[in-house]
Amino acid sequence: MNNMDRRQFMRLGSCTLAASCVVMHASADAFSLFSNQSVPTKPSQDGIDLMAAAEMFPHSIASGDPCDSGVVLWTRINPNRYLAGETMMVEVYRDPSREDLVLSLSVDAAEFSPARDCTLKLDLEGQLLAGQTYYYRFIYRGVSSRVGRCRTSEPKGSDQDQLKLAVLTCQDYTNGYYGALNQVAEDDSIDFVVHLGDFIYESVGDPRFQELPFEDRLIQLPSGAAVAMDLEDYRHLYKTYRSDLNLQRAMELHTWIISTDDHETANDAYWDYDRDTLGVPDHPLTTDPALGNDPQKLRQLKLDSQRAWVEFTPTRVYVDDSATHPHDYSRIYREFYFGDLLSLYMTDSRTYRSPHPCGEGVALERYVPIGCSNMDNPDRTLLGLEQKQWLIDGLTRKDTQWKVMGNQTYMGRMAATLLGKPLALINVDAWDGYQAERQELVEAVKSAEVDNFVVLTGDLHTYISSYIKLDYGKSFNWRSSNLVGVEFMTPSVTSAGLVEGLGNLLNRELKREDIADALSEAAVLINNPHMKLFNSLDHGYSTIEFNRDFCEWTAFVVDKDQADANAKRTLARHRKYSVMPWIFRQSV
Repeated sequence: MNNMDRRQFMRLGSCTLAASCVVMHASADAFSLFSNQSVPTKPSQDGIDLMAAAEMFPHSIASGDPCDSGVVLWTRINPNRYLAGETMMVEVYRDPSREDLVLSLSVDAAEFSPARDCTLKLDLEGQLLAGQTYYYRFIYRGVSSRVGRCRTSEPKGSDQDQLKLAVLTCQDYTNGYYGALNQVAEDDSIDFVVHLGDFIYESVGDPRFQELPFEDRLIQLPSGAAVAMDLEDYRHLYKTYRSDLNLQRAMELHTWIISTDDHETANDAYWDYDRDTLGVPDHPLTTDPALGNDPQKLRQLKLDSQRAWVEFTPTRVYVDDSATHPHDYSRIYREFYFGDLLSLYMTDSRTYRSPHPCGEGVALERYVPIGCSNMDNPDRTLLGLEQKQWLIDGLTRKDTQWKVMGNQTYMGRMAATLLGKPLALINVDAWDGYQAERQELVEAVKSAEVDNFVVLTGDLHTYISSYIKLDYGKSFNWRSSNLVGVEFMTPSVTSAGLVEGLGNLLNRELKREDIADALSEAAVLINNPHMKLFNSLDHGYSTIEFNRDFCEWTAFVVDKDQADANAKRTLARHRKYSVMPWIFRQSV
């Protein structure tokens, strides 16, 4: 919290130790410069009444946003058990058996009151050692939560030789089961989990991409609408998603770094600068004449979605609860350092982006916009001026070996042969719709001679491994002068595949079989030679491991249609060496 005054400190989106929290016990070892850190093991639940824990803490516990001296801890208590004036105890241990207590805190009840839907976020920055694994629990009214495991990061600039991240996105609750998250929970070799957005879906039955195949995964919103209309709807979605036991377990056992995409608010969201309000082309507030396309209602929808996300994620972000404008309410783009090995820049590509370049219709406007030439308009932005400069400054600063961008929509070019056009852009909701800003970003990285630029991407429900280029018109990949970095897209955990989704969206203009042919792996790779892998049929997750010599991305397939799926299949393993710009396939 360097260079912050106390007022700013208090306005971060979590309870800090300066705000209604009392340190009851702190072991001297917690602040030692040295520590004997063993291989992380899962916490013991011995002595925990698990039924009572589930009743008192129905969404369990979580940790997130690691720094070199702490993490953010999260829980939510059952509102029926809340008592004004009854404090919450938080205990942090060095060992999984809870014998070595290093920190004990008492949190005032006002910090998790019904006004916050009984959620609690506790920022432990400044309280823990760097690069360590800890075990923690909450205790309320004599009932202990389950015990979780969290991890702090190494200090910026310190020696760090390796790091392993799990990468997730797009987990539509209604469209499948979270077997992939169970696989993440079980993998003790993962250091941190990166979630690139679409943690929830605002819709609970959109026929274009939600066929509702599972009776036990249906959702009824408090408003009775098919999409979230207010704060209570968004809160209900988070509570439903976080009731899933596989998601709970993955969040109990790993420390998460989370951003947002569009579905945390509404499909294909953007900012309508002409009216200074949220743009949501498919939401009833826009499409229903009875609701009037009211700018104030749209701004409130964005604020409601922001507030629910802040309440239900273990994130350390700036928040101004008194703000009436979404751009003033929160700032969620932020950076993370892992020693001198890696810096991670988590972006927000929805809050500040301009409208789509070719109109807000679906076919031939947001998707396959044949005949439109506005994609390279320099007056348009995906990141907004302030965030863009923050990102360029971070990526071009030579303070870590690997520069990693946590990105939502595909950064590279994606074209297909459709309607007789050999290189029709598929999706201008992605960076293809904001080409001038993309070019500015990649030119800055190239000019700064950043050798190891890696983009982690979600959104498209597809596995992709590809190059980032200065000029996509130059098809050869062996020209290092044209290569800027590499991009790895993690698949959806459950959300409908690209062919299925576009087939439903474009069914009036294009035949489903034409779309399937155009988006087959062979066809996509022919039209996009910068891609090394394209698979839009399967679901799962990926991991990426960084060390001094290379980074290696591994793509896993996990069946989303089986509630008890307990197996994964390795689809691909791709490696980029630190001294070379190219991607090399590895055996699986």
